[in-house]
Amino acid sequence: MNLSARILKWKHWSFGLNTEIPDKCVICVAPHTSNWDFILGELCIRSIGKKASFLMKKTWFFFPLGIFMRAIGGIPVVQGKSTHVTQGVVAEFAKRDKLTVAVTPEGTRSPNPKWHKGFLYIAQQAQVPVLLAYFDYAHHRVCIDRELPLTGDAEADLLTVKQYYAQAPCSGRRPEKFTTGL
Repeated sequence: MNLSARILKWKHWSFGLNTEIPDKCVICVAPHTSNWDFILGELCIRSIGKKASFLMKKTWFFFPLGIFMRAIGGIPVVQGKSTHVTQGVVAEFAKRDKLTVAVTPEGTRSPNPKWHKGFLYIAQQAQVPVLLAYFDYAHHRVCIDRELPLTGDAEADLLTVKQYYAQAPCSGRRPEKFTTGL
């Protein structure tokens, strides 16, 4: 048992895998209501010996924190430049044999009914699957649950994602900050 798995066990958290994690994929994670989600997600993915990259505001990549953020898989994002982000992440998928990118479609820890579709464009253009994962703070559980069948229609796919999270057994650390907008 590695250190991450031991920390999860010590804190009485469980991590479920209901689907395999392919060498290349995007993991959509919700609800995102706290900075603790990042730490919990890192512990979970590392508890199974894997690493996931993540998109984060470029403002977090100041010296010396930026060195650490990149080392653990951080990809800086300039807000308002979504096309460049999509193209950059797609290029990273093309360059690498293995790449997992975890994304929170809400894009904020505040209630936001207008979820971002960038992760769907990235997956479609990079031709990688999207896995749906959730936090359940009420039961101390995190789960990578299933693969999302992509249709090529980002609006329809996002609606499917929101419907999934509206009925998934998930709860944020701060439940009042989560909404699907449905």
